[in-house]
Amino acid sequence: MSENKPARGGAVALGWVLTIGLNIVAPLLTYNQLVDHGHSEVTALLLSGLWPVVDVVIYLAWHRRVDEFAAITLVFLAITVLVTVAGPNSAKLLLVKDSLVTGLFGVVCLASLAAPRPLMFYFGRKFGTDGTAEGLARWNGLWEFEAFRTVQRNLTIGWGVGYVAEALVRVGLAYVLSTGAMVAVNSVLAYGVTGVLVLWTVLYAKRARARGAAARAAAAG
Repeated sequence: MSENKPARGGAVALGWVLTIGLNIVAPLLTYNQLVDHGHSEVTALLLSGLWPVVDVVIYLAWHRRVDEFAAITLVFLAITVLVTVAGPNSAKLLLVKDSLVTGLFGVVCLASLAAPRPLMFYFGRKFGTDGTAEGLARWNGLWEFEAFRTVQRNLTIGWGVGYVAEALVRVGLAYVLSTGAMVAVNSVLAYGVTGVLVLWTVLYAKRARARGAAARAAAAG
């Protein structure tokens, strides 16, 4: 069992390297190279936007399954492609398009609060279990506890508000910064906000577990 931990750690590290490389580094380098060689900003944006598609394809080929996380990724990728193809031929509007897609994810998070289970419940099941039938069943069973339901709803609110705010900031910056600067800001801000939300999620869940353990200990005493 312990022998598999280094292998899993290496796979996770490789996954992050690919994600950062294909979603931040490669698009920025591609955009700069294309513009430097005389291509239009719109062409450079469209071609540099192909790298995240490569990232999704690698993810699906690597894991060989489409789970909730991959399905959501594919849906928003399809929305991005549709908006890009149907949208106006403007570099600024293409940058705004990226912001609107992430903002839409925030809206979906907030809208899912009206569903039987909010969106972050499914993300938690994806990343908080080992993927086995037993692990999934255990996670599903936690829904009967009010404290667990509260945590999942609060996490969903946090992610929803975070991404809506991030989208609004990016839309504003798209009309203030140059296109080249915004290509870098788009990638860094998107992953920076995600990193902050992930850190907040981990800390919030840890505190919630500690409070739950303390309450059970007090009840038992």
